[in-house]
Amino acid sequence: MTPKTSIQLSEKDNVAVVPVEVAKGERVEPAGIIASQPVPRGHKLALRPIEEGQAVLKYGQIIGFASTHIEPGEHVHVHNLSMGDFERDYAFGKATVESTMVPDAERATFEGYRREDGKVGTRNYIGIVTSVNCSATVAKHIAREIEKRGILDDYPNVDGIVPIVHGAGCCTATDDEGFNMLQRTIWGHARHANFASMLMLGLGCEANQIPLMLDVMGKPAEETFHYTTIQQEGGTRKTVEEAVRWFQSILPRANQAHRETVPASELTVALQCGGSDGYSGITANPALGIAIDHLVRHGGSGVLAETPEIYGAEHLLTRRASTRDIGEKLIERIHWWEDYAARNGGSMNNNPTPGNKAGGLTTILEKSLGAVAKGGSTNLVGVYKYAEPITTKGFAFMDSPGYDPASITGEVASGCNLVAFTTGRGSVYGNKPVPSLKLATNTPMYDHMSEDMDINCGTIVDGTQSLDEVGESIFKKMLAVASGEKTKSEELDFGDAEFVPWQVGAQM
Repeated sequence: MTPKTSIQLSEKDNVAVVPVEVAKGERVEPAGIIASQPVPRGHKLALRPIEEGQAVLKYGQIIGFASTHIEPGEHVHVHNLSMGDFERDYAFGKATVESTMVPDAERATFEGYRREDGKVGTRNYIGIVTSVNCSATVAKHIAREIEKRGILDDYPNVDGIVPIVHGAGCCTATDDEGFNMLQRTIWGHARHANFASMLMLGLGCEANQIPLMLDVMGKPAEETFHYTTIQQEGGTRKTVEEAVRWFQSILPRANQAHRETVPASELTVALQCGGSDGYSGITANPALGIAIDHLVRHGGSGVLAETPEIYGAEHLLTRRASTRDIGEKLIERIHWWEDYAARNGGSMNNNPTPGNKAGGLTTILEKSLGAVAKGGSTNLVGVYKYAEPITTKGFAFMDSPGYDPASITGEVASGCNLVAFTTGRGSVYGNKPVPSLKLATNTPMYDHMSEDMDINCGTIVDGTQSLDEVGESIFKKMLAVASGEKTKSEELDFGDAEFVPWQVGAQM
């Protein structure tokens, strides 16, 4: 049997992806095309003549336009493919489906931490979140002091202490959306279900005043939440000592938390891709989409983000919008991003990155078409602002940048208690307080970086597993990790530097 050296994803396509490196003069099958030049693995090869200005199709969709005439067998990439404007038919709600939900008695479960407010955590941390950059160092001092004294050794049910620090919180307007986003992000972490207890720490004179935040957000129970400022306590050393005393007082309560069987409907998964390549839209992303379809049918939720990385594919999501209003909210975000990029002297095609391009992706349109596959095939039931609490069950979208740490920071603030992160180039990312699953798009990278990757989705292209089989494996792995199984990024202790709030306001 002749091995497959080309993958045509739709009969409409005029390009195919080569899963292995192709030499000049080599015949690729089953396309039956002779390569007229070398084509790196994961890149595209022309199947038919493509005239200058003609649309180049992959996934049956436009990924750009030929910038010169392209002959069959030519390598199709940045040297002969470019962006261009074209009309998208949003067809709001025209592709919605009748969801087939798993009967309640048959739904999957996991072992999670049920909190007093009804939310469910997948981990049991204690945390410190800062209101401003000026309290960041002291927050780290507190965490180090607790670790140095071995205080947590007596509380084995507590996963650790997480200092959440950032570079914002002052010298900014307090009445604009940028400030509201920062407060939502901080508050979403302060009240996250993966924290048993939380200390909020400020300097005292910053714009982002903690009491004013509590007035807006509502003060939590004193048994699990405390706030103070460095100026109020009398300086760094006194603040550290007071914070250590408070944590010692609440740790016995945090240690009493125990896992219990909860329905999969309590799982909300942040969907992310980083270091994407030409395999992302063929293997890991659609496999993750199948896993999310499973989760939704079991009553759970998946949250897609990275608005610049759905650009050019948004019409596939608006078709799945359960209402026209939801679809139009998504398009409003797309238009906001077009204006935002123009105002800042950028363009929507600034993404893909050099690494994405080396992996075979040419335009943001191509990247986006692969990225949206993470969202599966169920209806789009909600569109949310950055760090806005997710209140719907099912597949939703949250507005965010394409920069992974900033995007996931928003998704965690919105309530996601698990992260599923696909990567083709080998992104090394982890999160605290939320475990992050790493899904490799191709076997060579997985083998090379197996200490960082949780699941190899490259088996789909290798022909040893089907998309459905890998999707089922991802779903089962999600439940296992939500129940306490450690991810590779947790074993490597990632997550201390990944809190990156999206900042859009003017810094004065």
